[in-house]
Amino acid sequence: MSDGSRATKTKLGATGPEVFPIALGCMGMSGMYGASSEDEGIATIHAAIDRGVTLIDTGDFYGMGHNEMLVGRALKGGRRDKVQVSVKFGALRGPDGAFIGIDTRPVAVKNFVAHSLTRLGVDFIDIYRPARLDPNVPIEDTIGAIAELVQKGYVRHIGLSEVGADTIRRAHAVHPIVDLQVEYSLISRKPEEKIFPVLAELGISATLYGVLSRGLLSGSKPSGPSDFRSRLPRFSAANRAQNDTVVGAVAAFAAARGQTPAQLAIAWALAKQPRLVPLIGARTRQQLDGALGALDKPLSASELAELERIVPRDAVAGTRYDEVQMAHLDSEH
Repeated sequence: MSDGSRATKTKLGATGPEVFPIALGCMGMSGMYGASSEDEGIATIHAAIDRGVTLIDTGDFYGMGHNEMLVGRALKGGRRDKVQVSVKFGALRGPDGAFIGIDTRPVAVKNFVAHSLTRLGVDFIDIYRPARLDPNVPIEDTIGAIAELVQKGYVRHIGLSEVGADTIRRAHAVHPIVDLQVEYSLISRKPEEKIFPVLAELGISATLYGVLSRGLLSGSKPSGPSDFRSRLPRFSAANRAQNDTVVGAVAAFAAARGQTPAQLAIAWALAKQPRLVPLIGARTRQQLDGALGALDKPLSASELAELERIVPRDAVAGTRYDEVQMAHLDSEH
């Protein structure tokens, strides 16, 4: 087991906190990938903190509040002051769990944060961010409302999620942004084109989710209808043959290095974007231990180039979300 607590910290933006080089995403602990164990989720958060992980990410709509309550329970007993908590807000869900829109109006921002503070059992949120761009609300209004929460002490820093270069500039002009949460992996490299250059120019970091492409790169398959991956194009039967070939190539490269495919995918992100922070959705202590093992075997420049030769940018079939959700991603436009 690697001693992750010795890892060099990464600073989030010009004004944000220093964090462990890998962050823990908690969404999967509340059923998004099928059945999950609450006790194991809490034990995983505890293990992550013990290993030095400092950034814990959740969303108020994960499990309709269940995930925030789980994180809140995990942070009791003196652990709150050892971590930074990142919260996404704004996604609306119906009683059947369906996503029914986005709301980032200033009045809604205040409502959402009040509930998050209560569910988490904390006095402030370290990084607060809208989950998606609301087409009906100027980003300046949303960021201005969060800035008021910063002034009042309810929020420490402001982040963004899945927005494009122009939106990033407009938001940062209102209040310093510390990081953008965006999907990025060996097979999802579009942020390299426009988004990452703007982040570097403005001194903004990024937390990178989907580094394993929701388990595709590690060979994981949807567990059943309740697993939201069953509705994602990259996991569809139509794209399985092509994508299984890619997964096999990644597995072979990883095996040659004495790593798991998941560790290789994380090592790629760390080598490719050393100033950014992979956000790993480990649901179990075993998954967490595997993910942190990526820090033990960094990729060299030649290995990085060889892996990208074997798995080029357009290697996989299918978009990362379905057509409807892709249309709502400001980061894709």
